[in-house]
Amino acid sequence: MAAIAPFDTEDEAVEIANATEYWLVAYVHTQDPRRIYRTSRALQFGMVAVSRTKITGAPIPFGGVKQSGLGREDARQGLEAFTESKYICRD
Repeated sequence: MAAIAPFDTEDEAVEIANATEYWLVAYVHTQDPRRIYRTSRALQFGMVAVSRTKITGAPIPFGGVKQSGLGREDARQGLEAFTESKYICRD
């Protein structure tokens, strides 16, 4: 399912997207490097796909924010939840 809503400006599009309840992934379709930078930083999502639909894979830390969950699955970040660090100091 994809939520599609009309907007007039880039800022309005980001505001509409960030006003949703779930923040797993956002999709941005543009070739403008400045717009990619601005929107990727402004969107409050766990993942942002730029001009593509496939966003997951083995090395990708999969996960959302807010109502879409905390933490990440897969990749190094997914293993950190199951890792206990220990510091040992020795002379």
